[in-house]
Amino acid sequence: MPSGSHKTGSKKSPSGKSSKQRTSTLDQATTVDGYFDTLAEWLEREAEAERDRMVRRRQIRDQTHVERTGETLVRMDLLDHNTGLAGRLVLDFGKPDGNPLPQNRLKVGSPVVVSDDANPSDKGVPGVVSARKPYGIQVAVDVWPEGDRFRIDMSPDETTRRRQVAAMARARSASGRAKTLRDVLMGTRPLRFADPVDVAFMTELNPPQQDAVRFALSAKDVAIIHGPPGTGKTTTLAEVIYQCVMRGERVLACASSNTAVDNLLERLVAMMPHVLRVGHPARVFEALRGHTLDELVDADPSNEVIRDMRREVQGLMKAAQKDFRGKDGHRQRREIQAEAGQLRNQIRSIERSIIRGVLDRADVVCTTTTIDDDLLGDREFDTVVMDEACQSTLPSIWQAVMRADRLILGGDHQQLPPTVLSDVAAAAGLRESLMQRMVQRDGEEVYRRLTVQYRMHESIMRFSSDMFYDESLVADASVKSHLLCDLKGVDTTPLTETPLMFIDTAGAEYDEQLEPDGESKMNPKEANLVIQLVRELFQAGVCANQIAVIAPYAAQVRLLRNRMDAPELEIDTVDGFQGREKEVVLITMTRSNPIGEIGFLADTRRTNVALTRAKRKLIVIGDSATLGTNAFYAKMLEYFEQADAYRSVWEFDS
Repeated sequence: MPSGSHKTGSKKSPSGKSSKQRTSTLDQATTVDGYFDTLAEWLEREAEAERDRMVRRRQIRDQTHVERTGETLVRMDLLDHNTGLAGRLVLDFGKPDGNPLPQNRLKVGSPVVVSDDANPSDKGVPGVVSARKPYGIQVAVDVWPEGDRFRIDMSPDETTRRRQVAAMARARSASGRAKTLRDVLMGTRPLRFADPVDVAFMTELNPPQQDAVRFALSAKDVAIIHGPPGTGKTTTLAEVIYQCVMRGERVLACASSNTAVDNLLERLVAMMPHVLRVGHPARVFEALRGHTLDELVDADPSNEVIRDMRREVQGLMKAAQKDFRGKDGHRQRREIQAEAGQLRNQIRSIERSIIRGVLDRADVVCTTTTIDDDLLGDREFDTVVMDEACQSTLPSIWQAVMRADRLILGGDHQQLPPTVLSDVAAAAGLRESLMQRMVQRDGEEVYRRLTVQYRMHESIMRFSSDMFYDESLVADASVKSHLLCDLKGVDTTPLTETPLMFIDTAGAEYDEQLEPDGESKMNPKEANLVIQLVRELFQAGVCANQIAVIAPYAAQVRLLRNRMDAPELEIDTVDGFQGREKEVVLITMTRSNPIGEIGFLADTRRTNVALTRAKRKLIVIGDSATLGTNAFYAKMLEYFEQADAYRSVWEFDS
């Protein structure tokens, strides 16, 4: 067994509950039909929760309050438009006063509805966010929205849901190779591995990473690479993909988020020439844009005809915006829009031919797990690699699985689980990813853990290593003892010359509050202390873009953002920092009450993410009397004390 591998089949979690004791309704399914019936039920529950949330949000008429949800933008002007790939209309929106957009969760790839801001009954038109900037947002739609001023709402992704249902139907009735892989994933067929082979590594990898690559390549059906924070999981997966391509395989590389896909893409394009990014790509570095489907299609010689047709479509759409008078005005506008629609259909036909050629030339196709089946057609792949696999729900993985001869999963089941809105579906098991279930079921037989981390000072790393990773993590020499004061331009001060600090607010009346007109928690006095510490870091020479402030509650994030005038200083929830890192991280735990109520801080995986974002300095602010009622946080407090990193808030001038 390689160094760093640990059997976790009966390992107790930080909550003290054995993974073998966890059951969900899926565990009770005894047949293939029962298994997929359960997934379909969860998916419908989640769809209901998403639809209910959107209905409630659209009923809110207070514009400030509705935008505070982060899922809606109101009073948006249409600033510009053009025609994009596959004839889609690409619309640019911004605020009428030219002000920056409020903080929001509308990311590239997010499904949205664009509707008439003045008409609450307007059902709007569906679209997808294709780009976003501080002062504007771009949405791709198929039809022109009605209205003079617009509202943009994050919406349930019904197209994705339909694709997931169709993929599960194919998996349910699978035969041959697909049936074998399905049964292995369900646990009704044993795992199979060939003897490890010699590998000529392209990347300089440490021994656990090399072993993980060999292990993945030896899998006949499925293998898992468990990558705790900072251990180079994505680098290792990129090496697996490179080795597969060198063996003549075609690879599909996917992840649940655009960011994770682009992180993998960045590594792959430096290793091999024929890498393709499809879907709605997030903004990528200039050097990577030539690998996106949009750019490669645009560069095709046949695209000159498409450009002429797009110009004609734009002319027609401008004509349709004119003020048609008289009883025939609406008819004339509809006729112009219909002609533009016919041209867009012709554009799509020509583009499909170009797209097929681009896809055929690619060794690696990179996309989110929300796969455009129309785009990829019936293409299958020798290996499907799924990064951040623990962020994907079980229903969401079958599109990729049904295209795979072999499946490689990478992720960390001790970090954030998939986002699930339905409490019923979450309680039944929808938050348990395929990777989590397989690690708990099959233990070391199915995975290899990466154990050398390249991010954190050893003292920052140690607590998470002890609590979540069987004490297995080792800090590489390059980061083991690095401190803030080692950075160029940073002064040596009590704040910069140590790696850890916990500031205890117990007894100081740093009480939590409910956000006015909201349901989220905030702690103004903790926010004051965060601001004070950030200013001290600035004075010591630490740059704003080297600092992150993490709060578990959105209200605390909003409070801090409104009070901090430093655009490069990142303030966000735990979810916003998954996969990220900063030189120094301040965590405001927010909860402080006389009954020891900690809310969703009880999901200690979220805290694990927050604690492992810092490279050189970690500062945690919290109430020990509230946090200490939980066994996990009691151990965390003890860890800070043993590290001589415990401070009382009374030591700080406020």
